Amino acid sequence: MLVATVIGSGIMAERLANGNVALALLGNTLSTGCMLVVLILTLGPVSGAHLNPAVSLVFAALREMSVGRLASYVVAQLVGAVAGAVLAHAMFAEPLLQASTHVRSGPAQWLSEVVATFGLVGTILGVARSRPNAVAYAVGLYIAGAYWFTASTSFANPAVTLARSLSDSFAGIAPTSVAGFVVAELAGAALALLLFRWLLDAPGLAAQAE
Repeated sequence: MLVATVIGSGIMAERLANGNVALALLGNTLSTGCMLVVLILTLGPVSGAHLNPAVSLVFAALREMSVGRLASYVVAQLVGAVAGAVLAHAMFAEPLLQASTHVRSGPAQWLSEVVATFGLVGTILGVARSRPNAVAYAVGLYIAGAYWFTASTSFANPAVTLARSLSDSFAGIAPTSVAGFVVAELAGAALALLLFRWLLDAPGLAAQAE
């Protein structure tokens, strides 16, 4: 549902914006931020709402998740993300699987993904410690904001990045750009883990995720 929202709202926004990229991005942003809140509230009691492999890796590093569960979550995240891309294309009568031609590469884009994922993980860890019931709203708001202050529009999720390479739409990313984004996202997550584990001094954080 997350990827179907990201890609589907991107297609809808692009069709309705009449070439106004800022308006299309705004539509894409609002839809994604709202859906994140809904999904985390819905799936939090089921699985901790782990929609993001980078976040799951952080919780495994904190020993809040076993290696076996991490592996099963990552598989589910990747399969679900690809299924979301296919679903979005089906709803808009587009070819089900595509190869994106939107190149997103270079130091500025990679730095943006480091910052985007760092902020996302930091938000989750910090809010889970102080106000666990507010994680869903904090994550939705953070991603909505990061869409606009990062040059990459804040993918911040390796599974979402992979799925978006299968969509030659407004939300797409060229397959050749995926590796750089994923490395940057994992680096941002690792930096957030190091800083916020020290900052919060809280090895037993409640499992909450994007």
